[in-house]
Amino acid sequence: MAQDMTLVAELRSELGKGANRRMRRLAQKVPGILYGGGEEPVTLTVAVNDLAKIMQSEAFFSQIVTLDLNGSRQQAIVRDLQRHPATERVLHLDFLRIRADREIQLHVPIHFVNEDQCVGVTMSDGLISHSLIEVEISCLPGDLPEFIEVDMAELEVGQSVYLTDLPLPEGVKVVALMYGDDRNVPVASVQLPRGGLEEEEAAELEEGALEEGAEGEEEGDEQQDSAAGDEESER
Repeated sequence: MAQDMTLVAELRSELGKGANRRMRRLAQKVPGILYGGGEEPVTLTVAVNDLAKIMQSEAFFSQIVTLDLNGSRQQAIVRDLQRHPATERVLHLDFLRIRADREIQLHVPIHFVNEDQCVGVTMSDGLISHSLIEVEISCLPGDLPEFIEVDMAELEVGQSVYLTDLPLPEGVKVVALMYGDDRNVPVASVQLPRGGLEEEEAAELEEGALEEGAEGEEEGDEQQDSAAGDEESER
């Protein structure tokens, strides 16, 4: 089960760009909005320090946030977050209300484990490549996982983990796969480094040349033996 995350919020009555700028600069608060769930939208603010603290967890962007709004606790997910293009300071937050009986779609992080024990790495000097670091899933709020864990221990060189290989908890679906098997893309793979591939190809070519050379010598020996036999017969 996902961890519980609570953020204290306050209702706000002043609207507009000027009011929002004063709020950020003087009150050290970030404006936001809570909408959805069949209820009217509500404008709110959250303290900058409280927001900065909760955002230190990667789960803030992929988990259910409990908004303590003037004593009323409402569950929501972060649907959008606007930042200042230069300072990365948060300028505005959009929260979407959720209902226990309705599925939600969220991007959750992928955690790769046992990479240092990966067979393709330890036995064949392969390198692990990550194609995805998060995946969009669909599930009921109560089934929302904090992350999806992928065990890389048994992966060999040339093998990949695909979306269909992800160990999903019960009730959780990958959104991409809901649109067809052609969306089944790789999540991670183990490949030889480029130099390793070139060396392997060179070794194969050298081995092939040696085999051809050995076969040529055998054919030459056979021809010499045959010629010698013919010469002996003539005598």
